[in-house]
Amino acid sequence: MTFSLFFQSVINGLNQGAIYALIALGYTMVYGIIRMINFAHGDFIMIGAYTLFYTIPLMVNAGMPAWLSVLAAIIVCALVGVVVEVVAYKPVRQAGSMSALITALAMSLFLENLAMVLFGAKPQNVQKIFDLPTINVLGAALPLNVVLTIFIGVIMMAGLQLFIKKTKMGKAMRSVPQDRDASVLVGINVNKVITVTFAIGSALAAVAALMYCTKYPRVTNDMGSMMGLKAFIAAVLGGIGIIPGAMLGGILVGLIEIFVKLIAPGWYEAITYAILIVILLVKPSGILGKNMGEKV
Repeated sequence: MTFSLFFQSVINGLNQGAIYALIALGYTMVYGIIRMINFAHGDFIMIGAYTLFYTIPLMVNAGMPAWLSVLAAIIVCALVGVVVEVVAYKPVRQAGSMSALITALAMSLFLENLAMVLFGAKPQNVQKIFDLPTINVLGAALPLNVVLTIFIGVIMMAGLQLFIKKTKMGKAMRSVPQDRDASVLVGINVNKVITVTFAIGSALAAVAALMYCTKYPRVTNDMGSMMGLKAFIAAVLGGIGIIPGAMLGGILVGLIEIFVKLIAPGWYEAITYAILIVILLVKPSGILGKNMGEKV
């Protein structure tokens, strides 16, 4: 393997990993607060991508930059996330983890089939969002579009970390999973915290849709299921419920996937799922997670 090919693969892996990391953050935020795996989260990317598909031509025709359509995608995804939480998840919140898991799977299938009814099963090509040149760095072709999307991903993840650590709502998000009853006693509106969490996680999925469509300008009704599954693996790998863990897991899964494609193209899917099996066997809490003993 030449150095230029290695460098090119690292850039592609970072781009793919940043997308996975943003999606994994949605899983991590929801799990960290209500201990629920929202398997419908990947489908919010599909919703964001379809929003981009329809709003980019409107922005361009109005003489505005195409990337402004991501604002519409963020709003739409956040609203869908809140509606899904209120309509589907809130009624089963006290029914146990199995009921919540089944509801999440059912909601994922519902969103995919609803998109197929509304938009059809035929793939749709998304117009170019950024129009930046490709430069040559160390013998490798480096599209500045990819650099920009990686930068956007890093900024979003850093901003979320600051929000969780420094703001009043962020502190409430950290306190609710520690002791929900105590949080209520000190005046924290738990339902509001959960709703805001779903809104932020869904908005991150819209940004991930922007990054995905920049590199792969195509949208289908089932695109979110595979992306969501790999992002779930990334969240488990890094330590689900831990925001830096989602970032680390996403980057690692992206890099591993790209390099396996390079060395053994037919094995990259199997290797990705094997990572989940290995991490569950060796360190179920993830790389940054801590094994907590259960009190009996």
